Amino acid sequence: MIILPAIDIKDGNCVRLFKGDFSTVSKVANDPYEVAQSFIDAGAEWMHMVDLDGAKDGELINFDLITDIAKSFDIKVEVGGGIRDIERIEKYLDNGVDRVILGSAAVSDQRFVIDAVNNFDAQIAVGIDAKDGIVRAQGWTDKSDLNYLSLAKQMESIGVKTIIFTDIDQDGTLSGPNLVQLDKLAGTVDCDIIASGGVSNIKDIVNLKSLNIYGAITGKAVYTGDLDLAMAIQVAGKV
Repeated sequence: MIILPAIDIKDGNCVRLFKGDFSTVSKVANDPYEVAQSFIDAGAEWMHMVDLDGAKDGELINFDLITDIAKSFDIKVEVGGGIRDIERIEKYLDNGVDRVILGSAAVSDQRFVIDAVNNFDAQIAVGIDAKDGIVRAQGWTDKSDLNYLSLAKQMESIGVKTIIFTDIDQDGTLSGPNLVQLDKLAGTVDCDIIASGGVSNIKDIVNLKSLNIYGAITGKAVYTGDLDLAMAIQVAGKV
């Protein structure tokens, strides 16, 4: 299993939210470049980045900062937030990013997702963000009528190879990932599943690994010191 430490960007700052609520935004580090270097020093091979302004507004608000970080460090980077057309995907992939995450588009424009997968194959991941099992979009502010498992099956059927699943109620809470929903998801589709939200300690890493989850995103716990990133990477990487 791989560990993907996260940098969420809002207004150019490295921040975290609590349960996806933009009113709870808090700055967690002064310099995202220093944070990225600390991830590398801990042994991370991947980094997860989100343009929170982009996710909410549908534009590439923090594109320059994100791509400069991606090009400045020897680490693979996946990015989500505000990516709503093929041109934006190309723009990211041409500027140091290795994988692009489509979120709201998976709900509102599946033709776009199909075109993206046909053009970029495994460089496309789909983020499924759910509250009580129901998918949310537009930076988690819009509620759909889609169950997360139904959407996952739709995404698998059109060729998506990687799904990033976030239980919004767990995100930023340090209360552990939603193992029940993740287990159901892993048993429903053959896609690589990356767990996001709630990871707080090494036990969470062990639990996710026991479900044969492909990857785990670590956010708040790394910044608070509750999770030792180097140890998490070591534990996750053990056969």
